[in-house]
Amino acid sequence: MNRFSKEVLRLFLVRHGETADNLQMRYLGVRDEPLTDNGAKQARQVAAVLSELPIGVIITSPLRRAADTAVQIQRACGVELRADARLAEGSFGKWDGLTRSEVLQLGSQDAERLAKWESDPSYAPPGGESFESVRDRMIKLAEQLKDDFEGASVVLVSHVGPIKALIASALNIPLQASSRFFLDPGTISVVDWGNPPFLRLFNSHAHQGWASARWMKL
Repeated sequence: MNRFSKEVLRLFLVRHGETADNLQMRYLGVRDEPLTDNGAKQARQVAAVLSELPIGVIITSPLRRAADTAVQIQRACGVELRADARLAEGSFGKWDGLTRSEVLQLGSQDAERLAKWESDPSYAPPGGESFESVRDRMIKLAEQLKDDFEGASVVLVSHVGPIKALIASALNIPLQASSRFFLDPGTISVVDWGNPPFLRLFNSHAHQGWASARWMKL
C-alpha cells in the first residue's frame, strides 16, 4: 500500500460508467441498470489509469452499474474487491426512472414534494431516502476505512449522490450546495480524508480525453 501519511486516507471516488438512464437525465437510484457500451469503455479507461497507482483495496456499491465498473478496476489493479451497501445510490422511491419533467407532470403534490426535496436535504422522495441519510452513511464508511486503511489509497466505486455528499462533507459546506456540482459518468474525484479532509480532484475525465466529456458537447 502507498503510505503517504499516517493520518490521512486517500479516497479515489469513481462514479460508475454511463447507463441509458444517465443519457436521458433520469433519476436512477436503487433500480439496477447495466452499463452502455460507452459506459463499459469508460470503466476500462478508469481501470487503466488507476492501475498505475498503489491502490490498497477497491470497495464498490453492489448496484450493477457500479459493480461492473469495479470489476474492470479490480482486473487492472489486481487487489481485493469488496461490496458495501453504504456506497449505493440513494433511493428516489416513486420517482426512480423518471426525469424531473416527468415528476412535475405527476401533479401538484409531487411538484411540491420535488421543490421540498431540492431545497431540504433532510426530506426524502416518496418511498425514497433523504440526502442527509446518504451523507451520514458515507461519513461512517469513510471513518471506518480511515481506521482500517489509514495512510493508504482506497478506491470507492459509487454514484452521484454518495460522492457529492462526501465531497460536501469534506469541504464543510451545506449539502444543498452540492446541487451545483456536476459529476459525469466514469470520472474520478479524490479526497484526502483526514482532520480536516481535503478535496484534491473533482470530476476528472482526463483518462477519457478532454473533448470526450458529455458537458463539452452541450
